[in-house]
This record gives sequence, C-alpha cells and structure tokens, in this order.
Amino acid sequence: MQQPMLPEGTFTGRVAIVTGGGSGIGFSIAHTLATLGASLVIAGRRQPVLEDAATELRKTGAEVLVQAVDVRNPDQVQRMVDEAQQRFGRIDMLVNSAAGNFRVQAEDLSVNGWRAVTDIVLDGTWFCTQAVGRLMIAAGGGAILNIGTVSAFHGGPLAVHSACAKAGVLAMSRTLATEWGRHKIRVNVLTPGATADTGAVTQLFPTPEDQQRITLSVPLGRLAEREEIANTAVFLLSDYASYITGDNLVMDGGKWLGHGHLGSSFEPSSS
Repeated sequence: MQQPMLPEGTFTGRVAIVTGGGSGIGFSIAHTLATLGASLVIAGRRQPVLEDAATELRKTGAEVLVQAVDVRNPDQVQRMVDEAQQRFGRIDMLVNSAAGNFRVQAEDLSVNGWRAVTDIVLDGTWFCTQAVGRLMIAAGGGAILNIGTVSAFHGGPLAVHSACAKAGVLAMSRTLATEWGRHKIRVNVLTPGATADTGAVTQLFPTPEDQQRITLSVPLGRLAEREEIANTAVFLLSDYASYITGDNLVMDGGKWLGHGHLGSSFEPSSS
C-alpha cells in the first residue's frame, strides 16, 4: 500500500464527509484522509459495510461518524449533514464518491435502470453538494471533490446512463467553481480510469479477458491502484491545491488519449 504523499497532520482539525465511503475508492480516500489527521463522516446505504469500514478507519486514531443514507433522498442527505455539523461543529471537505453503474446496450436500457444511475450519481451528488455548500458558504470556505468518469467527455458504449449523469456532475462542478469561488469554496473533479479491487471494475469488466483487454488499452499498461487515486484526491482537497478549482484531473494511465490514427500499426522500439 502506498503511503500518503502529503505531510503527517495535513488535515488535523478538519472534517470530511465521504459518500460511498464504506468501500472501493471512497474508502481509500477516507482512509488516507484519516491517516493525515481528518475526522470523518462516511455515508452509504449499507450499514454493516459502513460499520466495518469505520472499524478500520478508527485504527488510524480518527474520529468517525457512520451515516446510513440514501443520497437520492434529499431529506436523508440533510439529516446526515445536520448530524455531522452537530457532532463536529464544522464540515471542511466533501467527497462525492457514491455511484452506480452497470453494462447495458442503450436501446435496452429501461426507465428504472436510467433513473437508478442518474438519481444516485447526478441527483445525489447535487443534494449533498448543496447541503454542504450552504454550510461552507456560512463558514467562509471549503473543498468539494466529485468523482468523474472519462465517458462523460470521451464517450463509450454500454454506459449511457452513467456517462450522462457524470457529464452533469462535471458541468455542476465547473458551474459551482465559478459561482462559489467568491466564498472560497473550491470544487474539482477527479476522473479515475479502471481501478483494481473496485466494484466498478468487477461490474464493467467482469471476466479476466475483459480486464486484460482494458489493461492492454492503457498506455501505462496496468490498472490504477486505489491508493494512487486516494493520494491524488487528498491533494486536491488540501491547501497544496489552494488555487485549483473547476478542474477535471484525469487519472487513467493515459487511456483517454487513445492511440491515434496510426495506433494499430505502432510497434514500440526495442531500443
């Protein structure tokens, strides 16, 4: 496991809410924040998963509040934010990592399937961002990080629902960066590629052949590690990134660049 790249104590005295913080990339971001001194609110729909994650996070010495919440429900989101504010007295950071996705041909996507993904990804991100943003405005600043996907701007088959929802999140983030900058609130997007040991890889690339194919299409020749994504995420949340807002940092080993029109005939030199 990679060690955090920021100095020890970077987030001491600060509080972060991480949705989807019980597993996958969300948990890795939460763990790195905890290691660097942050207090945490981890949110998700599955209480047992959250409790197990909280047990691991508390081993770092962090104070952790578990919140079972469906981000599609604005009342539940507001309750979560109110309880976090009551417990800690402040919210300095928000990471919107809660998501949903599945492979489907666009012509076969049902209304319920469309809504299942867009409600979590777009609506849920907005509900959390607005509720936390109001507190950050009153407090005089904060940092918000949304997790994106390359299909939001690059396109790609079998995930039109996710691509559209994440494109909305990207537009939301850039809009809020311009609107909330005067309140010293930074809003950025981190867009990972296929990341090892995550539910997204299991769902979208379910067979070894699928995973080998996606790996071969990455110029760096491998999947991302969760800790790599987490280290970049906490940098964007930190004061070291204090002049970065409205950005979308793509972290996919160069895959989004494609191979160019000569890619199929390119043979790397042995020298």
